Amino acid sequence: MLIEENKPLAPFTTFGIGGPARWFVEAASEEEITEAAAWAKKHSAKLFVLGGGSNLLVSDSGFDGLVLRVALRGISAQVATTPSGQTIYQAAAGEDWDYFVACSTQADCAGIECLAGIPGTVGGTPVQNVGAYGQEVASAIERVRAFDLQSHTFVEFAAAECGFAYRRSRFNSEDRGRYIVTRVDYRLIPGGTPTVRYADLQRALAERGAESGEPSLAEVAATVRRVRQAKGMLLVDGDPDCRSAGSFFKNPVVSEEQLRQIGAVSSKEPPRFPAGPEAENLGRVKVPAAWLIEQAGFKKGYALGAAAISTRHTLALVNLGDASAAEVLALAEQITAAVEEHFGLRLEMESVMVGF
Repeated sequence: MLIEENKPLAPFTTFGIGGPARWFVEAASEEEITEAAAWAKKHSAKLFVLGGGSNLLVSDSGFDGLVLRVALRGISAQVATTPSGQTIYQAAAGEDWDYFVACSTQADCAGIECLAGIPGTVGGTPVQNVGAYGQEVASAIERVRAFDLQSHTFVEFAAAECGFAYRRSRFNSEDRGRYIVTRVDYRLIPGGTPTVRYADLQRALAERGAESGEPSLAEVAATVRRVRQAKGMLLVDGDPDCRSAGSFFKNPVVSEEQLRQIGAVSSKEPPRFPAGPEAENLGRVKVPAAWLIEQAGFKKGYALGAAAISTRHTLALVNLGDASAAEVLALAEQITAAVEEHFGLRLEMESVMVGF
């Protein structure tokens, strides 16, 4: 295990922003994760776990501790011994997420096809309960294997033990910083029907023509990638709108009364989307943060120094070339304050803040 000093972190993030890590190590096995955790404990060093770097904003001063980059690889599949014959995929935490989606859809296994094109690694998906276009990983996860930094042992959690909610899990809430995810098991459905709920996806698929028949899982995944690219939400070399952390803010989940108040303020019917069974049981719905930001007066391409709103999607903040973390946060606060003033809602950042 090689521990490096003063390692620049900006190249490991899709934002391309941030100072160095005091120490840096890449772990390609569970044994190396155990060793790195022991090293951090021995040296009383703070520990930050880095995956694909697609949901991070690193401070300009960097991180004064040990950054552990998870690089475990491997994907295996087996048919579950259940009447439904579902397929269980075991994917190592360091595997590229979109590659895993491609593997599953090409094998005609349904459950995560709408999550194609999302940057990052498999290990980050249960932490944020990653979701898009009508799917969340919570609905497909069977089990999560992780290293417990308190007991220094490996543990496994069934999906019901992970505390999944909208963009939330035990790993980013009450147990934040305690576990290092090393493997995620996904329960997928061979020959299953694609999930086609969101209007953008429905429109894009409709352009194929009815004579094309029902879309395959692989076709749905490819269409999702095209829709994401049109919004600047697909990582493409040379595309300035891709130097971001994706959706910078979470979509607020609100009550029906709050929704009516938002409509009264804007004099427009606010868009609404399902917020998951738990929220729906409480009479709550999801409102697009991008719509709130636009209604508060911000347009695509709006810039503050070298930080800007994407020219293709209001929910993404981008690095125009040499933006600092301070500039990104200043822009984020300007947007947050305006939305709160207009609608009485405080937007919550989805990006993880490191070193602040």
